[in-house]
Amino acid sequence: MHEPTDFSRLPDFPASGLTPPFLKKGDQIAITCPAKKLPKPMDDAVALLESWGLKVILGETLNASYHQFAGDDDLRAHDLQRFIDDDSIKAIIAARGGYGTIRMIDKVDFSNFKKNPKWLVGFSDITVLHAHIYKNYNTQTIHGQMPVTVPDASKYSLETLRKALFGETFGYQFDSHQLNRDGTGTGTLAGGNLSLLVAVLGSVSDYEYDGKILFIEDVGEYLYSVDRMVRTLDRAGKLKNLAGLVVGGFTELKDNDIPFGQSVPEIVMEVVKNYNYPACFDFPAGHIPDNQSLILGKTLTLSVNKNHVEAVYK
Repeated sequence: MHEPTDFSRLPDFPASGLTPPFLKKGDQIAITCPAKKLPKPMDDAVALLESWGLKVILGETLNASYHQFAGDDDLRAHDLQRFIDDDSIKAIIAARGGYGTIRMIDKVDFSNFKKNPKWLVGFSDITVLHAHIYKNYNTQTIHGQMPVTVPDASKYSLETLRKALFGETFGYQFDSHQLNRDGTGTGTLAGGNLSLLVAVLGSVSDYEYDGKILFIEDVGEYLYSVDRMVRTLDRAGKLKNLAGLVVGGFTELKDNDIPFGQSVPEIVMEVVKNYNYPACFDFPAGHIPDNQSLILGKTLTLSVNKNHVEAVYK
């Protein structure tokens, strides 16, 4: 007679979050603006989405203005709420980032999202929504190009967004950075904009990092600020037990008159030097034209060696 399996002694395999229904031609999707107001109409993005066979509904916020925001906090929350509650809308795309999502997220009731999850797409300031949805509803979301970035986006990055929305397979392969740390790790992909991950620390939108493949990116920050934020995550216990670390674009960086003296890869590796998980830099995602889509909440295997990086969804 075989002994019963002791599941407490088996390694934990990180399970993916809930996958919303993939899109199909004829589906309705919505564009809303939960943060900064738009500089111009989203004609290119609407044409692209319609070319994929989708029907595009535009939110009130696309034409709204309140200081730097796409309408006041109540309007932006109402616009998002409308599309969460409308079951005919199969995906919600944030028109742009900027700043403002953290001001309105607590005004939004996600009860219908819990019953009828749908894809949410965006990056940068939209990290607040990614984190909140993963933490509270264990649901996958897409970190990818937004309507405001479509005109400058690489064709391949837009194709990864289409594939993510329609449930087609894709992965990532690129050359290794000299400061990468070799290894293989499997975990649920999580993260987003570094500044926003720090902003939600300790809140109802913060989540457990242990066992995750963490992705970070940022734009327009001072090097000393990047150093401070990475160390803040580490002091909060977020970086110690990762399954892997993926560092995307850190663009338009600034420095003080007296130089900080370290690059972003040097900053990061100094902080995580005593940990053993694989780490890679220059991942093709972030505030860059080739901002390839990431399915946050989905299990990813990251393999890093001295010549090559590969990441594959499980």
